[in-house]
Amino acid sequence: MAAVKRAYLAVYNWAVFFGWAQVLYFAVDALLRSGHEGVYAAVERPLQLAQTAAVLEILHGLVGLVRSPVSATLPQIGSRLFVTWGILWSFPETRTHILVSSLVISWSITEIIRYSFFGTKELFGSAPSSLLWLRYSSFLVMYPTGISSEVGLIYIALQFIKASEKYCIRMPNKWNYSFDYFYASILVLLVYVPGSPHMYTYMLGQRKKALANSKTA
Repeated sequence: MAAVKRAYLAVYNWAVFFGWAQVLYFAVDALLRSGHEGVYAAVERPLQLAQTAAVLEILHGLVGLVRSPVSATLPQIGSRLFVTWGILWSFPETRTHILVSSLVISWSITEIIRYSFFGTKELFGSAPSSLLWLRYSSFLVMYPTGISSEVGLIYIALQFIKASEKYCIRMPNKWNYSFDYFYASILVLLVYVPGSPHMYTYMLGQRKKALANSKTA
């Protein structure tokens, strides 16, 4: 079973790695050819597939395939899925903003490093020290740029969410229930305020621990 587990995780990590590599390639190509306005159109489908595949990481944590705590994985993946589907896919008006470029490039660089690190570990039992350093250091730059882009795009989308009333449920209805996507999105923005510094601090702790263990080894 251990061999099957490692084989599955290796295939999963390398498959998603290639998905994010495709996203980065298409993003940079579009950026050079047509500017930031064309980035989303170039990466839409591979971005959606690669980011949605991360849902499996939550399941991996729940069933014990990986040691990553679900409490750390769930909010990060959840926020990214919200931006991918709840903002960019749902509100086309946001797709040509320059923040889409910084978002996609930050996400893809981060994930290319992360999935190649774990894929290498599953295949060979360990990863090169250079890849380990990148895995636990690239977030120092990529996390702030990625989070800033996420927050910016949600904020930009608020005007379109309010005007369209998309995903809103108004009363009266047979469920006697109402939901306002505009205020839900504001709530998501408010969660970023304590959530982002907390996650950054958590990753700093993980970095210190991983690099210290690497030096000891």
